[in-house]
Amino acid sequence: MAGKPKLHYFNGRGRMECIRWLLAAAGVEFEEKFMEKPEDLDKLRNDGSLMFQQVPMVEIDGMKLVQTRAILNYVATKYNLYGKDMKERALIDMYSEGVVDLGEMILLLPLCPPDQKDAKITQIKESTTNRYLPAFEKVLKSHGQDYLVGNKLSKADIHLVELLYYVEELDPSLLANFPLLKGLKTRVSNLPAVKKFLQPGSQRKPPMDEKGLEEAKRIFRIK
Repeated sequence: MAGKPKLHYFNGRGRMECIRWLLAAAGVEFEEKFMEKPEDLDKLRNDGSLMFQQVPMVEIDGMKLVQTRAILNYVATKYNLYGKDMKERALIDMYSEGVVDLGEMILLLPLCPPDQKDAKITQIKESTTNRYLPAFEKVLKSHGQDYLVGNKLSKADIHLVELLYYVEELDPSLLANFPLLKGLKTRVSNLPAVKKFLQPGSQRKPPMDEKGLEEAKRIFRIK
């Protein structure tokens, strides 16, 4: 029997958190090997574990996979969270990429210079309420089903609900005018595997604070 997937990253959200969410939603137990110092990253690079010299890296099914989207697509395919045919996968990819676009803005916010942060937050809020959330709300309204694609849970739903939690952390009022998205968030959050992941003490990571940011900068040698 294959062992549990092993996730190599630092002890924070970053680009690994969406992988943690997807594995957890699929009901897959996983182990984490945290990098705690720059030398831990050097070791992975030097022993040939990182094809492009960067993390996230996930050991799964005898492979050492890098590149976040490649990892997510493999997990989604393996655990039947990637639609039933090419057309459904195209929609799932399209919606997932929209999630990534907004998620990237929120992910990089802690790196924003202090004097630019307020303007950046305003820009993110405007993009959230004027561009991204209306698009996803429209999808759910167009077919009246419980999930984004094929009336079945897919990686797009999981990625979107993860994003909705981050949007709420930024400003809870941003979701106010999107009842179908709030419904999706509740629905996915109540799935047993996701509900377990949302409980305190799980492998879900908290928002990035100043201490966590300094830790990440030190490990990745970011000036």
